[in-house]
Amino acid sequence: MVIDPAARATDGESVRIAKDVLCAGAVSVKIVFPESAEEVERALAHRGRRHPVVLGDDAALLRTIRVMHRDRSLGDAPVSLVPIGPRSALARALGVPDGVPAAARAVLDGIARDLDLLVDDSGGIVLGALSIPSGMPQAHSGAHWWTPVEKTARSLVRTLTSPIPVNGYQPPRLQRLRVEADGVLLADLDEPVHEVSVRCAPTGLAEISVRRTQHEAAQVSTRARTITVSGRDFRYRADSAITGPVRTRTWTVEPSAWRLTVPR
Repeated sequence: MVIDPAARATDGESVRIAKDVLCAGAVSVKIVFPESAEEVERALAHRGRRHPVVLGDDAALLRTIRVMHRDRSLGDAPVSLVPIGPRSALARALGVPDGVPAAARAVLDGIARDLDLLVDDSGGIVLGALSIPSGMPQAHSGAHWWTPVEKTARSLVRTLTSPIPVNGYQPPRLQRLRVEADGVLLADLDEPVHEVSVRCAPTGLAEISVRRTQHEAAQVSTRARTITVSGRDFRYRADSAITGPVRTRTWTVEPSAWRLTVPR
């Protein structure tokens, strides 16, 4: 049982309840109180034949899956989670009960559900959803003396060329992205893109949607094993984390890469 330090700090009572339920119902429990990411890695590496049970929020779950995927031990045992903390939307979407007692009972009496994993070419993982929305901030690289001048000039150009806001609303700036799904071109750099969204489907493929405008009629959807996005310094949201800027990134579905304990 790996108890995330953030869970102990934010809701010690829920941690106590989860421990009581799990220790009362399990044959053997080893409790670990890691204080750093390195200690989490050591605890998972030396768990033996025990199934990892995480007491924490979505960030703690992602950290655990990331470590086990990197160590190639993700398929060895199902992962269980008792959501404790304010950020547990991903856990709920994956089927974990929201309440602490119910989630703890599911750890003891539930079943292991096979789930796909979305892995990118830099080693990052996505458990839930990936999105590249329009209007994401652009990073400025370099520390040259002309950087403030360029920043001011770009800001002035955007101000002069942007549409006049209606009732105070300024539409988001669209991006130009090249999007390929299993080699099939879904969008190219000559046409602005409002949003790209990707999530694992229950078929070993990813559900991919490209919206060229805010209207649903301008949406292109497909399923594929790999998706490659390229463009000018774009950022993306993988689960709850913002990553980038990058020029290109490829994501690949790993079917049934991990198992999560959920209620029967």
